[in-house]
Amino acid sequence: MTDQSNPENTENTEAVTFDSLGLPEDLLSAITSIGFTSATDIQAQTIPPLLAGKDVLGEAQTGTGKTAAFGLPALAKIDTSIKKPQLMVLAPTRELAMQVAEAIESFGKNMQGLRVATLYGGQSYGPQFQQLERGAQVVVGTPGRLMDHLRRKSLKLDDLRVCVLDEADEMLNMGFLEDIQWILDHLPKTTQMCLFSATMPQAIRKIANRFLKDPEHIKIAALKKSKANITQYAWKVSGISKMTALERIAETVEFDAMIVFVRTRNDTVDIAEKLERAGYPALALNGDMNQVQRERCITQMKSGQSSILVATDVVARGLDIPRISHVINYDLPGDNEAYVHRIGRTGRAGREGTAISFVRPREMYSLRHYERLTSGTVNMYELPNIEELGKKRIERARVEISTIVSDKDLTSMREIIEAMAAESELSMTDLAAALLYQKQLKQPLQPKEDPKPRRDTRDNSRDRNSRDRNDRGGRDNRRDSRSDSRGERNGNRGSRDDRPRKEKVNRNDVDWQTYRLEVGKDHGARPGDIVGAIANEISLDSSYIGAINLHDKHSFVQLPKGIPADLFNKLKAVRVRRQPLAITTSDEVIVSQKRAPRRTDRAPRHS
Repeated sequence: MTDQSNPENTENTEAVTFDSLGLPEDLLSAITSIGFTSATDIQAQTIPPLLAGKDVLGEAQTGTGKTAAFGLPALAKIDTSIKKPQLMVLAPTRELAMQVAEAIESFGKNMQGLRVATLYGGQSYGPQFQQLERGAQVVVGTPGRLMDHLRRKSLKLDDLRVCVLDEADEMLNMGFLEDIQWILDHLPKTTQMCLFSATMPQAIRKIANRFLKDPEHIKIAALKKSKANITQYAWKVSGISKMTALERIAETVEFDAMIVFVRTRNDTVDIAEKLERAGYPALALNGDMNQVQRERCITQMKSGQSSILVATDVVARGLDIPRISHVINYDLPGDNEAYVHRIGRTGRAGREGTAISFVRPREMYSLRHYERLTSGTVNMYELPNIEELGKKRIERARVEISTIVSDKDLTSMREIIEAMAAESELSMTDLAAALLYQKQLKQPLQPKEDPKPRRDTRDNSRDRNSRDRNDRGGRDNRRDSRSDSRGERNGNRGSRDDRPRKEKVNRNDVDWQTYRLEVGKDHGARPGDIVGAIANEISLDSSYIGAINLHDKHSFVQLPKGIPADLFNKLKAVRVRRQPLAITTSDEVIVSQKRAPRRTDRAPRHS
């Protein structure tokens, strides 16, 4: 195993250009058009051996440019006239699979006939069958779904030239070790292998020793992060939509220029158009744009012609616009390191920067990872309320009107207004108010109240019902008396209606992942046992435990996607009915809509 290590940094002290690495012209022109200039260390050290046909074991953290490091040399080996899979990439999550597929599509956009198939659980098989039948040369997927397609014979690997394991340690943490080995056993013996991992535990080394042939070990030290002058905030999505929140920030916050990060190319266009319609000129930046369009977009941002840019991670890498004062994470990134790169677009050249992330309740755990990566603090952000919004709009209207009065010749307008007043017997104040009313119809100077969380409505209804019962007296008063005495006997905990109620979770808003548990009916397990075990072990509210399907020897349960590795590992050892959960991710689609039962105050029956 050849070892090429850079002990200092992931950034080149002397920039290595891509055209010096031996890549074909169609790939060079594509990466130039999306803003790639010089190669990162992992790219500079990985591309030559992969082009030479060697296996590679890459040890580098997320966010160092690994997708281009393996994607570019792998694309160089593809023959687009052959309509069969020639490159396969294994990724631990569907988000990363989609991100890798999008990046590879942008790298290969000048390769005529190139098709990319993305295979992951949670999506119906039909579209995936179609992608494969149309002759996809590149397949990116999660282990479970790739196994399904191999078993169904819908995915055939006879012509596979390159196989990549991306984020191998993360796949190991998620319980994919046996799945990975099973897939790799089905590869042609001639397949070139590339394995990337941020860490190198013993299990990963065993895979490398078994499946990689005399690989070059390329180790890139962790990126040294200087603590930039960036203030980080998180707004917990509630009450109003993310689009409304973005518009409010654009209207009320003083900013020089802003980048709004979204997940997909379609979202860049959709959100930029919505901002335009709301009166905030915005530009979309994505991988579908050609070089001329991209350069025009960047020029407009740098010159101040436009101040809001809506972009994806791929095209915004390395973007250097010093006047960017704010970064908005409209969608959280697929990995934590990407967060560091995103917020690094602001606070440049010694300036102060602000980053605001829109975080759904199920994503709140990500904040501690961001704090650790940035050695900073993520504070909760309070959106400006409607009173502040109204004051801002009134002041802006006053300034606009004052400017018109001082800069324009209003003689003819005064004559019209005076004639209207004389003819209608309306006062000048009434006429001015009517004109101001007409002006503010699209954007009211006195906005409506923000929608209140449903919890408030329920609480008010509960209060009314409580008053009605108390007024009726009789039996209800006796019930209240008994309730009070029970409260005293139970340590003055009070009645159920007196206890604070948690905000109800809309299960449709939760991004579910199916997990397999090695405990089932034969072990005596019930849904309540599973809920109690999981909820107690990782302090997860039962509202975030979805459908449960019990089978004889195993079960399936829906939990929020992206459970941190440390909590995931804790769940593996948890026992229900003396049986370890041995939890692993699954592509199983839970058909039953039976939900997890509501927890009670009784201790769950697990051991």
